[in-house]
Amino acid sequence: MSDEVYSNETPFLKLDCRVAFEGLSDREKKYAHYLSRASWFGGLIVLFQTSRESPLIFLLLERLFRAQNLESLKALALEKAGFDEGEFKALLVYAAAFYSNMGNYKGFGDNKFIPGVAKDKLEKLLRLSKAWEAEPATLEHLWSEVSDPLYSLRDSEKHLGFPPKATTTYFSKSCTEKDAELVSSYMKRKGIEGYITRLFKRPAAGSGDQDHYEIRFASVLPTEDPENAKFLVCDVMNNSRVTFTRGDYSPLLKFTVDNLRLAQENAANDTQRQMLGKYIESFTVGSLDAHKDGSRFWIRDKGPNVESYIGFIETYRDPAGIRGEFEGFVAMVNRPQSEKFGALVERAEALLKLLPWPKSFEKDRFLRPDFTSLDVLTFGGSGIPAGINIPNYDEIRQNEGFKNVSLGNVINADDKSSKANFMTADDNELFNRLKNQAFEVQVGLHELLGHGSGKLLVQRKDGTFNFDHEHVKVPHVGLGADPEAKVTSWYKEGETYDSVFGALGSSYEECRAECVGLYLCTVEDVLKLFGFEGDLGRDVAYVNWLSMVVKGVEGMQTYNPHTKSWLQAHSRARFVIMRVLLEAGDLVQIRKTTGEDGKPDLLITIDRTKILSFGRPCIEQFLLKLQLFKSTADLRAATEMYDRYSEVSDVGQYPFLKYWDIVMARKKPRRIFVQSNTVLNGDKVELKEYESTPEGHLQSWLERFDASTAKELDRVVLDLWKKDKDQF
Repeated sequence: MSDEVYSNETPFLKLDCRVAFEGLSDREKKYAHYLSRASWFGGLIVLFQTSRESPLIFLLLERLFRAQNLESLKALALEKAGFDEGEFKALLVYAAAFYSNMGNYKGFGDNKFIPGVAKDKLEKLLRLSKAWEAEPATLEHLWSEVSDPLYSLRDSEKHLGFPPKATTTYFSKSCTEKDAELVSSYMKRKGIEGYITRLFKRPAAGSGDQDHYEIRFASVLPTEDPENAKFLVCDVMNNSRVTFTRGDYSPLLKFTVDNLRLAQENAANDTQRQMLGKYIESFTVGSLDAHKDGSRFWIRDKGPNVESYIGFIETYRDPAGIRGEFEGFVAMVNRPQSEKFGALVERAEALLKLLPWPKSFEKDRFLRPDFTSLDVLTFGGSGIPAGINIPNYDEIRQNEGFKNVSLGNVINADDKSSKANFMTADDNELFNRLKNQAFEVQVGLHELLGHGSGKLLVQRKDGTFNFDHEHVKVPHVGLGADPEAKVTSWYKEGETYDSVFGALGSSYEECRAECVGLYLCTVEDVLKLFGFEGDLGRDVAYVNWLSMVVKGVEGMQTYNPHTKSWLQAHSRARFVIMRVLLEAGDLVQIRKTTGEDGKPDLLITIDRTKILSFGRPCIEQFLLKLQLFKSTADLRAATEMYDRYSEVSDVGQYPFLKYWDIVMARKKPRRIFVQSNTVLNGDKVELKEYESTPEGHLQSWLERFDASTAKELDRVVLDLWKKDKDQF
């Protein structure tokens, strides 16, 4: 099976949250219900942030599966459309993958996937279906628009990124990478962050015309509405015109806002009400400042029974690295598990001192965050992470605080049948026994002390600095003759980490956080906080290091050797760490072998006796460089170092480009989570769960919206697609 088709062996895992949900009061269940509704509606925005065809594929699947039950559709497929059992399952797996990624590009890896059933068979099934019978003209139009891009695998369509090598809907098709850089520089000068925007370009029509750039903000209200519209101006940029507009995703954000208002009525306290009020304002008028204010209330809402965050958050999928993808999650606190993280927070100030940079490069004071283990009820977006450290806004994280969450039911949702790649039999046994414990430790350290550590050196608007400009020295990191040097670069007014580091930023920061986890997981006192002591603690640390190196090699699954580009921030980060550890005195060995199946394989081993003596000092030096370059806004040095370790070459002791085919051949399908639904029954909210199968996943999605809501959503999605269809 090719990498472009989801395997029928894809594991489906139930995201179990029953115990945590039943521990809520009736009011809290209502709060969670309406927040979930807001997240599901808002999550549909991702269709429009993924590809031109994703909204139409959504409409096609919705009509096909809502018009008749699965049993009769299957009978039609097998008896009249020429399907076999495997092909019908492949169609269900495709639908589940599409809904899980909220588009036809993988949320992890950004590469396109297509149905595992032939186009002519799918067309035949569609034409025989009750959906086609009910709306032949509509289905004919949908199929004519989507049948080619549904299956097409032209080089420029295989993954997300800047055209002409890739595809994106954060920029119109007329935008080049140069246009993106031009507008990013302009926005930086104006102090405008791009989280809630997209960029559309109308090229000059002739010699007397100018290029026209539209920076469009996401909002319910249109540009024409006078409410909070002062930022909607026209400007000139390098002989081009710039217009600020709003109203992107308007009807979907209206659904989101309506449900946030209902959640607000069931909030537990004023902090939650004010938080939701600011989110409502942000989504209504297109104000990033309002979302930042909502995030400020969010970090003050300490230890709620129902935790949630919603908005345009992560910038991984914008090829320029500054525009946020929509996501919304709702979860319940797992109290026993959270006690471990509470103990970690209590020790955090002492543990921060163990990190390898001087205190001048650490925050002036530790902003004690909430750190809880959550059981996810709802996650709307393109995928579900294992842990989150938010908000992403620099000025809030550095000066006011943040929250860490570990998503416990994601970490512990285990595919027991899976055998790890590239390990010895003994390592595999140990890995399978302790992988969840090691992952829990890594996620905890990664989020709290990784993303939560370090200081950005900033020159303020009045010319003063947030550090001792005259006396702070940059430690020697082997890049020059001077053992210590004065700080010569920093963040200027209006600059943020995202705006300076751009496309490099996400992977670089994930790498820094992963290194913090590796570095600190070898400390016995840290392991004790998680309940692991003695030999067990050492085994957990070893499994964490082993897992990181293996994931580093497997990270090549998201590398495109033809364009020499990385498609996933975390995968690139782990590959970089693996490359760094190969320099640590024979700590890591990678051998090309023949597997039990007679096919080419790799064997990865770590000499665990050398982790403390060689591995840890190696990570220490690398982590120091990562932090110093980040603190001082030194993009040039960061890029030079990071690109060197990111290179996938076919020469040297470890010719990774020659290993790429082996890694791809051994690639295992990523798990798909089956999420529950909340149902308002009278005045009570009930939890409805589903089977861990493609059929269960499809049922969970179809029951997410009732028939009338689904019909209205179809109209909204089609109207939004028509509005911008010629832009992409």
